Amino acid sequence: MHQSRPDLPVYGRDDQDRPIRRHHSASYYAHRVKESLTTRVSKLICSVFLGLLAIVGLITFILWLSLRPHRPRIFLNDFSVPALGQGGPENAHINFRVTARNSNQGIGIYYDATQVKVYYRDQSVGGYQVSTAFYQQPKNSTLFASTLSGSSLTLTESQWKQMLNDRSRGPVIFRLELTSTIRFKISSWNSKRHPMHANCPVGLGQDGMLLPVYLDKRCASYFF
Repeated sequence: MHQSRPDLPVYGRDDQDRPIRRHHSASYYAHRVKESLTTRVSKLICSVFLGLLAIVGLITFILWLSLRPHRPRIFLNDFSVPALGQGGPENAHINFRVTARNSNQGIGIYYDATQVKVYYRDQSVGGYQVSTAFYQQPKNSTLFASTLSGSSLTLTESQWKQMLNDRSRGPVIFRLELTSTIRFKISSWNSKRHPMHANCPVGLGQDGMLLPVYLDKRCASYFF
């Protein structure tokens, strides 16, 4: 005898594939809105802060460019050894004139003791020192001029003979060296001390006078 089986539930494909819908509470959506607003506000604050930081950096860079102190410019104005044209060392002396220019706008320079030395073939033949400190106004020039003779001139007989030999072949080459320690003054603020070193090549003709090519030539300067 055939027994009938109870009917089993039949599920259609639409029922199996339909996604389960989740219902969220109002507090959930309120939290999501609050979280979104917080993120936007944070991004806005970060953008404003970075923008202000960029503006401050740009202003600082412009001020640095305008207030950045420039080292003094050293120029050789004159140099002579008149005795070279006369051939005798009895009354030998060296005349020199050097200018230090402060090209800064609104920035002064304090100089400590300043020393000028003259070298021939990398050997010192004389020197001059300004022992007193002084202040140089902005856009101003200071002249260092002197005559080396007597105890300030250490020229030897062998050096003199070598100079005469050089004179017979062409220009006689010297080197003038200026050294000092300086500070910059910006308003009421003074910088730290910086050693300054300048080298000026010098060429003399047969008359012992400065050759025109070296006149008012800017010297190489080093700033530490």
